[in-house]
Amino acid sequence: MTSEVGYAKNARMTVDIVRSDACRSCGTRRLIPVLDLGRVPLANALRDPESKQEEARYPLEVARCPRCSLVQLTHLVDPALLFRDYPYRSSYSDAYLDHVRAAVEQIYKSRTWKPASRVMEIGSNDGALLACYRDRGIEVLGIEPAEEIAQLAADRGIPSVLGFFGFELARDVARRMGRADVVHANNVMAHVPDLDGFIRGLHEILAPDGRVVIEVPYLLDLMENLAFDTIYHEHVFYFSLTALERAFSVRDLAIVDVERIWIHGGSLRVHVASADPEEGDAGKERVHAMLADEKEWGILEDAPYEAFRRFVANLRVELRRTLGRLRKEGNRIAAYGASAKGSTLLNFCGFGRESLEYVVDRSALKQGRVLPGSHLPILSPDVLAEDPPDYLLLLTWNFADEILAQQAEYRARGGKFIVPVPEPRVIE
Repeated sequence: MTSEVGYAKNARMTVDIVRSDACRSCGTRRLIPVLDLGRVPLANALRDPESKQEEARYPLEVARCPRCSLVQLTHLVDPALLFRDYPYRSSYSDAYLDHVRAAVEQIYKSRTWKPASRVMEIGSNDGALLACYRDRGIEVLGIEPAEEIAQLAADRGIPSVLGFFGFELARDVARRMGRADVVHANNVMAHVPDLDGFIRGLHEILAPDGRVVIEVPYLLDLMENLAFDTIYHEHVFYFSLTALERAFSVRDLAIVDVERIWIHGGSLRVHVASADPEEGDAGKERVHAMLADEKEWGILEDAPYEAFRRFVANLRVELRRTLGRLRKEGNRIAAYGASAKGSTLLNFCGFGRESLEYVVDRSALKQGRVLPGSHLPILSPDVLAEDPPDYLLLLTWNFADEILAQQAEYRARGGKFIVPVPEPRVIE
């Protein structure tokens, strides 16, 4: 199979970035500031080390809606700048592959499948998730805006429609290819500025008795773990269940179950259907319980967000103090993981070549380039065996267990990891 090319007809911005003072879910115009991370380059805009072109920087601020609780960016960057050249690959993380295999197994066992059943994935990347269904004999289709990545999926037998998902693209796919029994959207809903159009698209593409399975980083985990580095321009939204429930309900879609999962430092997996189950349903009871927990936590109150802002400022000071002390003691420090969250952390803390020597990453697509802002060169992890630094700042802390196991030899030779959040700590 080959990928189908046909970009969605999105309204294009006439400038690279626009500001909005209104909630992109409910329209409320009095957004309340949460955190300002300054003017920073795009987190995934890896650079050629020889490039002389001036690096663009954009405001990175988050605010919250006092009405529906949705936390969101105040400035939007044109999606064409963010996603046409997108270096992330699902298949590079063994832990993530294990995660999607387990998720697919759970969904597969929970449904009755027919010969004509179909699974679609929005933001299908290199097809890692859909391959799990394809291997079970289920027809699959990916929807992916990055052409190079969609071709990788097509090369492994996963057909893809190329475009940004929204109502118009969903309507076109439903007319030409039919509706889906299961739709997956892992870590993509937060990327789409037109939230209502995304939800309308789900309604359009879903079979009457189908399920949408969505994974999003969880706002409460982000705040409680001080995971400010998961804020970057690709992530327009930072979801609570309260915000999700309100957004879906106005489009006649119901969240029928919810799970808290460990991936990416803490996420929600929500199950969405076009029919609300009867009261007493176990999944619906879990939804009610989490909504009540969020209300008690203070999802619509000022205090949690004000505390988050103070704690992030203190964390920045402590992390700068930790690295400064280690360097004064004569230690060599590098970083592990050329990730988007790493870019946010490095730029917010002001770390560059004067603080860190380089960053290593398993992705061959990233090696040989430099991180935006900090301009750290991206090398292969093989360099750790040849010339190991004393410390590695773990920028991909969400996969700490996997990386620590992979780097057992480096650690056995005395190398140490610095985990930056929720507070700097050294792993001997």
